[in-house]
Amino acid sequence: MTFSVRAIGGFHLGGRMVELSGLPVRTARITQGGPPIEIDPNGRFAVEQMYVQYTLLSAPSFPYPVLMWHGGGQTGVTWEDTPDGRPGWQQRFLEAGFDVYCSDAVERGRASWAKYPEVFEGEPIFRSQQDAWRMFRFGPLDGFATRHEDRTYFANTEWPTYATDQYQKQVVARWAGHDAITQKAYDELVAKVGPCVIVSHSQSGAFSFQAAVNNPGMVRAVVSLEPSGPALADDAQVQTLSDAGTRHVVIWGDNFEGHERWALFRRLVADYGARISAAGGHWVNWDLPQMGIAGNSHFPMMDRNSDLVANLVQHWIKDNVQ
Repeated sequence: MTFSVRAIGGFHLGGRMVELSGLPVRTARITQGGPPIEIDPNGRFAVEQMYVQYTLLSAPSFPYPVLMWHGGGQTGVTWEDTPDGRPGWQQRFLEAGFDVYCSDAVERGRASWAKYPEVFEGEPIFRSQQDAWRMFRFGPLDGFATRHEDRTYFANTEWPTYATDQYQKQVVARWAGHDAITQKAYDELVAKVGPCVIVSHSQSGAFSFQAAVNNPGMVRAVVSLEPSGPALADDAQVQTLSDAGTRHVVIWGDNFEGHERWALFRRLVADYGARISAAGGHWVNWDLPQMGIAGNSHFPMMDRNSDLVANLVQHWIKDNVQ
């Protein structure tokens, strides 16, 4: 399907300036064939910013843009082409008539790191392929092997199994303890864009819920794929959010058996949803296997049935968000 675009671009926002001093100067060769040069790590730096890429249609059929937020150890690539080379949700939502803003959160991708431990405390966390296998439910916990041919995937999996190694190439480093600075940047994005719908995944689920709490009425809906946490909101904030009419849909895949961490995440999110429902707000829980859609991994936007799930989400947004 084709669509007409009126603008493609990107911008950085959020963050702050910091001044570093007293750090040792060193010498390094930074250009192939070039001479060693002096590297001075002191001075003024921009830190804690995020990056946002946008694609705006010539004639969008929906009045609010969709903001696509990635999960932990991921970047905006999450929403681009799938690891096996099919069009991702960025393109599918554009085809469906939505303007799309696809971001790299603080410390990820084109948002860039800051010097550590001087600015970012501690060291970055790198996710191994074994840990990705355990967390993202491609197959049984004991099914991982170094060679693709030796791996055991779930019999009903919708994950594109032959692209598992390709997927690992898009996993990036992350930090712990950056919730506040990341939330601040996301809230600035909502303020800049205006009324919007957020489509979030995993770690950014909590950020999207919190953005709705922090910007009642501005975030018209949150669609969160397998969120790993709720918003931190008191009863008054939950009531304000519910009164503002913000709508929530949470989507869960398949094969959670034996995953205690995911059982905890699901319980925390369900408890938050129950609070919103009790306040008269709108909360919908989509358990895909219960809907007759089996085999989804932690990445419904990358699974082989990604177009099916995208279509369900698009129709829900157009039918329920005013």
